[in-house]
Amino acid sequence: MKQILAILVNDHAGVLNRVTGLFLRRGYNIDSITVGRSERKGLSRMTIVLDVENPMRAEQVVKQLHKQIDILKVIDLTGRAAVERELAMIRVSSSLQNRGELYNIIQPFRATVIDVGRESITIEATGSSDKIEALIELLRPYGIKELARTGITAFTREMEPV
Repeated sequence: MKQILAILVNDHAGVLNRVTGLFLRRGYNIDSITVGRSERKGLSRMTIVLDVENPMRAEQVVKQLHKQIDILKVIDLTGRAAVERELAMIRVSSSLQNRGELYNIIQPFRATVIDVGRESITIEATGSSDKIEALIELLRPYGIKELARTGITAFTREMEPV
């Protein structure tokens, strides 16, 4: 089961290390983590995705996060109304003959071509993880040369600000 945590932290050196260290000490592998400045100066927002087998053990980690000085708020977004997005950049083998075909494949995903080379094109896609996975599977037969994904960035819907 995927567990998504939205965390508001002080924007100080070492905070990311302390947060990830807590997961390390508890034996959790972080599936993805995104961090960036928030709308308030001096605060950053983290989105951490875990692959959790035992939700009770994961709850212990959340309680430990609440005890950290630089962590101001932790919200477990799992099963809550939330907006989630991910960015992917995919370099795909492409000859001149199949480029039109590739453009037709990416169009329904609202993906864009951000770079063109002699033997490949680079595609940028944003959306839910399921959407990104579906696009990757459609592009895989053409030969994916390189793939970079940001991981999920998320926050609650309007009713529950973090």
